[in-house]
Amino acid sequence: MKNEKNEWKWKTIIEPFKIKMVEPLGFTTREEREKVIEQAYYNMFNIKAEKVLIDFLTDSGTGAMSATQWAGIMMGDESYAGARSFFNFETTVKDITGFDEVIPTHQGRASEKILFTALECKGKYVIANSHFDTTRANVEATGAIAMDFPIKEASQFEKQHPFKGNADVEKMEKFIKEKGEKNIVMCVMTVTNNSWGGQPVSMQNLKDVYEMCSKYKIPVFIDAARFAENAYFIKLREKGYDKTPVKEIAQEMFEYADGAMMSAKKDAIVNIGGFLAMNDKKLSAKCRQYLILTEGFSTYGGLAGRDLEAMAIGLREVLDEKYLHYRIRSAEYLGEGLKRHKIPILNPTGGHGVYVDAKKFLPHIKPQNFPAQALCCELYIVGGIRTVEVGTLMFGKRDAKGNFLPAPMELVRLAMPRRVYTQSHIDYIIEVFGEIAKKKDKIKGLEVVEMSDMLSHFTAKLKIKG
Repeated sequence: MKNEKNEWKWKTIIEPFKIKMVEPLGFTTREEREKVIEQAYYNMFNIKAEKVLIDFLTDSGTGAMSATQWAGIMMGDESYAGARSFFNFETTVKDITGFDEVIPTHQGRASEKILFTALECKGKYVIANSHFDTTRANVEATGAIAMDFPIKEASQFEKQHPFKGNADVEKMEKFIKEKGEKNIVMCVMTVTNNSWGGQPVSMQNLKDVYEMCSKYKIPVFIDAARFAENAYFIKLREKGYDKTPVKEIAQEMFEYADGAMMSAKKDAIVNIGGFLAMNDKKLSAKCRQYLILTEGFSTYGGLAGRDLEAMAIGLREVLDEKYLHYRIRSAEYLGEGLKRHKIPILNPTGGHGVYVDAKKFLPHIKPQNFPAQALCCELYIVGGIRTVEVGTLMFGKRDAKGNFLPAPMELVRLAMPRRVYTQSHIDYIIEVFGEIAKKKDKIKGLEVVEMSDMLSHFTAKLKIKG
């Protein structure tokens, strides 16, 4: 098969790197895994990593760093203040985002905590295309209310749409008018949109949201954890960007925002790190005060100099279009394999993984019995694969009587660590799903044993229903 340039289009996905170091996998028997999952109270976060064969729990901090990054770690400047590594990091962030004020943090949720604390959000609203779990928790911890405005196509899982991560600008503006612009603290645009399948946001949507919010003097911040993947989707899918380098697309994305927060554990391909960036000097000064109070001095932000160095290198490496092609194509390949076994997924596949529609796959399990979590458990028992639930366990709420109000989705996220697994690992996952599909009617739901009020999915204890 040849493409329009008369070049051969290979079916095999070739990783754009060679393996220089290896780590053994955690092989176990089914009997062992049944005991492990029971002892873990059917919570993926309680399973020891050594008992996991393929770990798709998260793509956050689980990537493989490059030889250049490891070399940078050896060159890290560990000075407490004014380290050379900080200035390398600062220069890189400024180059990509265009923001003058750069504040390092140890990870994304630290950035969220500092930002929303500095904004004094209590009793007000933060609007977004969709908040992810820690973002929502940090908004609500300040006494504010997090409101999501995804487009209607986001919940139409079978429907193809190039930018399901987009915000519904019309509904956003209607809400602003109803609540009053002074009661809206900020708009967050999450790219890609993690809660709804890692779906991208179009450049036009970023522009429209920014122009609308600017009219009401509401600052817009980009949650930039997966900014490079989003930029590559724009190159692939949005008219007028097919010949634009990904770095230039990313730079334009940040033009339609007043600031950004990032968990660098995603698209900077490091194991720890994050940052806040903005132009508002008054807000940045306030954020730096909280940084020093809770994280560390303003030029290291709770990180070692070596981590700052690795982040700077990773932020440049992630914009390599050969890497991004491999990354996006790998997710597509997994999605195609699952669909061959009639596994319902969120279409099209996102940038950092594949989301399985557990509500459709396991219709016999009621939302209050966590069908997505039940499927996560089955994947571990059958194949030693660890995934994560994005459904009622993560986003469900309780009414006055303590009963669960279901989340709008019941998804299992297969988040793919960067530069870690090969095509044969993906083929194995597809094979495991095929086996599960044959006996899916026998999968049982779960019941709560113990659960916290905030970010409960991290620590919840569950048991098999009945």
